[in-house]
Amino acid sequence: MATPTTLPATFVAGNVLTAAQLNDLRGAFRVLQVVSVLKTDTFTASTATYTDITGLSATITPSATTSKIFVFANVQGSNAIGVDPATLQLVRDATAIALGDAAGSRIGGTSSLNGGADGNVMYANIVAFLDSPATTSATTYKIQGRSNQGANTFVINRPYTDTNSAVSSRVVSTITVMEISA
Repeated sequence: MATPTTLPATFVAGNVLTAAQLNDLRGAFRVLQVVSVLKTDTFTASTATYTDITGLSATITPSATTSKIFVFANVQGSNAIGVDPATLQLVRDATAIALGDAAGSRIGGTSSLNGGADGNVMYANIVAFLDSPATTSATTYKIQGRSNQGANTFVINRPYTDTNSAVSSRVVSTITVMEISA
């Protein structure tokens, strides 16, 4: 993979790049591969500890240790009416990443999911994050969720009440990972 190491530190009017420099520039910061997962089924959990949301994980094998991985995920769902929101987090293999700082009793998370007073589906743009895994091994990015009030339930890809009615909907969630050359 080409990197722009042969480029001049600064450019001034009249600089002419060599063929090697142009090739390095052309190869830098390109999307090398994309893995995208679409979750169409529903998920339900009642837990105060983070649990994997099945079907919201994507595995990518970087081609170089210097590659960056751009992660984008959106999650749609809801929680029990009138309770605190659920918290979602992004995980690389077994390590939570892109978390807000925990403070006191407040937990760190990547995003929260709250269905509001009526339990309708809400959209959580969980993350657009540039990661540096520094590996060429298969790396899995996944979304986990937890209820902020213990046994309360949160749901993915449906409203909390999930009434069999034309005013109720089933939706999708996604996670996409892209290898970016460094």
